[in-house]
Amino acid sequence: MAGFTVAIVGRPNVGKSTFFNRLLEQRKAIVDDTSGVTRDRQYGVTDWNGKTFNVIDTGGFVPQSEDIFEREIKKQVMIALQEASAVIFMVDTATGITNLDQAMADVLRRTEKPVFLAVNKVDNSERLLEATEFYSLGFENIFFISAMTGSGTGEILDAITALIKDDSAEVDETGLPKFAIIGQPNVGKSSLLNALTGQERTIVSDIPGTTRDTIHTHYNLFQREFILIDTAGIRRKSKVHEDLEFYSVIRAINAMDEADVCLLLIDATKGITAQDLNIFSLAVKKGKGIVLLVNKWDLITKETNSAKEYEKELKERLAPLTDIPVVFISAIEKLRIFKVIEVALEVYANRQRKVPTSQLNDVMLKAVESYHAPVVRGHAIKIKYVTQLPTITPSFAFFSNHPDDIKLPYKNYLENQLRKQFNFSGVPIRIFFRKK
Repeated sequence: MAGFTVAIVGRPNVGKSTFFNRLLEQRKAIVDDTSGVTRDRQYGVTDWNGKTFNVIDTGGFVPQSEDIFEREIKKQVMIALQEASAVIFMVDTATGITNLDQAMADVLRRTEKPVFLAVNKVDNSERLLEATEFYSLGFENIFFISAMTGSGTGEILDAITALIKDDSAEVDETGLPKFAIIGQPNVGKSSLLNALTGQERTIVSDIPGTTRDTIHTHYNLFQREFILIDTAGIRRKSKVHEDLEFYSVIRAINAMDEADVCLLLIDATKGITAQDLNIFSLAVKKGKGIVLLVNKWDLITKETNSAKEYEKELKERLAPLTDIPVVFISAIEKLRIFKVIEVALEVYANRQRKVPTSQLNDVMLKAVESYHAPVVRGHAIKIKYVTQLPTITPSFAFFSNHPDDIKLPYKNYLENQLRKQFNFSGVPIRIFFRKK
């Protein structure tokens, strides 16, 4: 299914990061009163009333230099309009309507996409009175909020989720595995696509992606068949966008939503960056299969066990989910390209894996016997039964007499046992404790 993506736009310092944090319920952004301070890459997944959507805070993508500041912000608004499903336009009562607000409003009023005007810092009745001047910007959906205290945010979330269709309505016709090639700009996504599909156009047919910004390629060769989702942006709209990180991030997120397995490319010469880890944790949160591809491995000077060392360091950065296959490749030299396909198909199979209940109980109740959950407040915790839930991401319910008292370390122990006994390499696992 293609994801629903909401971009938060607005001039600097109106409270975009505070609002973003509230939606994600975490202090992920650096919040500071100096304008343009949001340097952390801003994207995540939020859910409201059982519907999930992607949120992007465009503040994290604006360069700091003053002279190009306004031009860049305007460019971001244009991209947000092209790529996102809906836009939250944020303004601030404390300063009132500025020229930059007016300029952004002009651009936003012309779009077909839903725009929600969020008037921030409305935290008392006096401010509410002042806030009415924003009706003059001419938007239909206007919300008076305080990102700091959270007042009014429920209403805007209700309005956004009302636009999101139920996932169940979308059915995949092909039934083929879908692999998305994701990663930062210039890491070799196009080279990998070319290496995989080769120049043999006979095996390649382009299927227009369900989102405008991805290209689907049907791969059918050597008894292997799957759909490749490419985010390298084959249909680039204009040169301006080539290097815009923000643009590539929206594309990666949309591709991720459609894929079963994400092939995350990193550059061997640079190692894994904060942005790569961000993309990785997003794929984990979405429950996607993941294969880590270390590209440009041909450029690394090799010691005796450098691949082993490199992989060990990588996994330290990926913790807690370290059960991820790593393949060292060179897209240009076509090094281990076929291995990528083999591993991706294995991860796809792992994600589909359904463990029979009897086998699951045999194995997991033995694991529980050999290491009991710690006693909490004098209660001995007993786990009586376990079953796999009928979800896309492998999920397991453990039935216990005191489900709320089972702590994270024990949950991690059970996850490790599941991984040891049944192959879930490359796949996030969800564990739930329920009352027996």
